Amino acid sequence: MVVRSIVRIDEELCNGCGLCVTPCAEGAIELVDGKARVLRDELCDGAGFCLAVCPTGALSIETREAAEFDAEAAEAHAHQQEPTYIAQRCFRCDVSEEHAVLLPCRSQGKSLWVCTRCLPALIHG
Repeated sequence: MVVRSIVRIDEELCNGCGLCVTPCAEGAIELVDGKARVLRDELCDGAGFCLAVCPTGALSIETREAAEFDAEAAEAHAHQQEPTYIAQRCFRCDVSEEHAVLLPCRSQGKSLWVCTRCLPALIHG
């Protein structure tokens, strides 16, 4: 065990939407009994790409004692799993990431996705 940064999921805030599953390239997060869970500490690299998509703020990064990140185990796990894909949508125009490039953003205290067409208006008002 080492002290490192790792994703923490607050079960009380988690609404089970699953939006955090897709951005986790290592496959460390899955829905279990209707809630997001980090399956095994060694699968989570602590990068936090999942944080920006959580609509309830249930995900955070914490520094704690955990198993070291194991890139080989994460790669093997990712290839074993059937990929879970939940298409993200722009919070302004509702276009799907299947039709536009989306970027994670924070707006009014929420973690959201915005398409590149709507981004300038968001930035410049």
